[in-house]
Amino acid sequence: MHGFNVSTLPLWLRLSNSMKDLENLANNIRNTSLAPLMPFLEESFIANLNHGDLKRWLETIENAPDLTPSSIDLGEIITIGSDSDANSADLGALNSILTEFIPWRKGPFNLFGIELDTEWKSNLKWTRLKDKIAPLNDRQVLDVGSGNGYYSLRMIEAGARQVIGIDPHLAYVIQFWLLKRYIPYIDAYVLPLTLEQIPSSLPLFDTVFSMGVIYHRRSPIDHLMQLKSCLRRGGQLVIESIIVDGEEGYSLTPGKRYARMTNVWFLPSILTLMNWLTRCGYVDINLVDESTTSWNEQRKTQWMPFDSLDNALLPDDLSKTIEGYPAPKRAVITAIKP
Repeated sequence: MHGFNVSTLPLWLRLSNSMKDLENLANNIRNTSLAPLMPFLEESFIANLNHGDLKRWLETIENAPDLTPSSIDLGEIITIGSDSDANSADLGALNSILTEFIPWRKGPFNLFGIELDTEWKSNLKWTRLKDKIAPLNDRQVLDVGSGNGYYSLRMIEAGARQVIGIDPHLAYVIQFWLLKRYIPYIDAYVLPLTLEQIPSSLPLFDTVFSMGVIYHRRSPIDHLMQLKSCLRRGGQLVIESIIVDGEEGYSLTPGKRYARMTNVWFLPSILTLMNWLTRCGYVDINLVDESTTSWNEQRKTQWMPFDSLDNALLPDDLSKTIEGYPAPKRAVITAIKP
C-alpha cells in the first residue's frame, strides 16, 4: 500500500486478512489502467469507513477457524470445502460466526458443510440470464450492487478474468470478505463503494452488471450514464430491475414504501427502461428475461429470518403489495456501449 503512514493505523486493521486480500488486488492493478482504484484499497480508506461494527467484524473474521477447503465449486450452490475438512469444534465456531453475520440475502452457499439457505435463491436468476448475455470468458467485469458476492463468484465460474464488485452496504461486503478468507486465490473482490465513487476515467470493463439497483436510485438516468462511463466501447451492460406493466413512458413512482421497501423511487415499464437506455446512448438493447418473483425464489429462512416477500404482499391478493401496488416483476435487459 502507499500514500499513508501505516504505523498510525490500528493493529487490528493492519494485520487483517481482508486487508491483505485488498493489497493483493492493489498489487495486481498498480501499473494497469485500473490504478485509479488504488486509493480505495488502502487501509486508511477502510479505517475511515463510518461504521461502528467494522472493528468487531474484522476481528470476527480473523478469529474464524483456519481451514483449507479440499475442493471449491462455484456452481449453483457455491461450495467451499466439506465437513470432512474440519473438526466439530471448528465447525461449531464457524457456524457461530456465520450466524453473527445474519441476514444472508444472496446465495445459496455451503461452507465446509454448513448450508446457508439464503433469502434469495440467486441461482435461479443466474440460470435465467447466464446463457443470454455475452460470454464472460476472459472478461474484466464490474458487479454493481454485488452484496456478498454470490453473482461475482458465479461470473468467475463463467470464465471472467477478474470481477470487481462494489456495494455501499458494509455488512454484506464483510460477508464476502469472510468467504474470501477461504478462497484467497479467486480473482474476485468486493469493495465498500458506491458507483458514484468510481473514477470517471475508468471506461475499462468488458461487462458491467447492475442487478436490483436502478429502482433504488433517485436519478435512474444518472445511474445508466455512470454505468456507461465504466464500459469500454463495445462493452455490455446487464441491467435488472423491478418493472411494472405499462406503455413506453410509464413509470410507477411509489409513495413512502413499495413492498415494505422505503428506498424505491422509480419502477419503469420494460419499454420505458429500454427507452431510458436509448436516450443514454446505448445500442443493441434486448430484453433477455422477464419473470414474476415467487415465494420459492425469495423467502425468509434460518439465515434471513426477517420480513421477506410473503410479508410484502396482500395475504388475500398476491398480485399486489401490501401498499396496493403491483407485485414485483423483474426484467433483465442487455445493452451495448457503442
